[in-house]
Amino acid sequence: MENDRIAGSAKDFAGRVEGTVGDIAGDAKTQAAGRVREATGTAQNLYGQAKDAAREATDAAVNYAKDAYENSGDTFRDGSQAIAKKVQDNPLGSMLIAGGIGFALGLLLTRPPHHPPQRGRQRL
Repeated sequence: MENDRIAGSAKDFAGRVEGTVGDIAGDAKTQAAGRVREATGTAQNLYGQAKDAAREATDAAVNYAKDAYENSGDTFRDGSQAIAKKVQDNPLGSMLIAGGIGFALGLLLTRPPHHPPQRGRQRL
């Protein structure tokens, strides 16, 4: 638990007590001071809650990234084994697919760049 939450709750409680004492005594100054302290305590408590939530979210993201990094080798290895099995089961189909991909990449890489006509400029 964040220190701001503890201190904020304490200020909030003290402000409520002070405001109640001001109500009972009919002292507007004490009443107002109590309300200000209560509002300050509530704000500090909310700030502490936000810090706690941010810390928890950061910790969860770090743990998720760590797990993904640690398991990425297993996933890559499993995917490589699955592809190798498919190639062994159907070598001709694999060769045709690889050739098609190579052909498509060759077309894309050797194509001249397309320049759209410029708007707003008039040629003389």
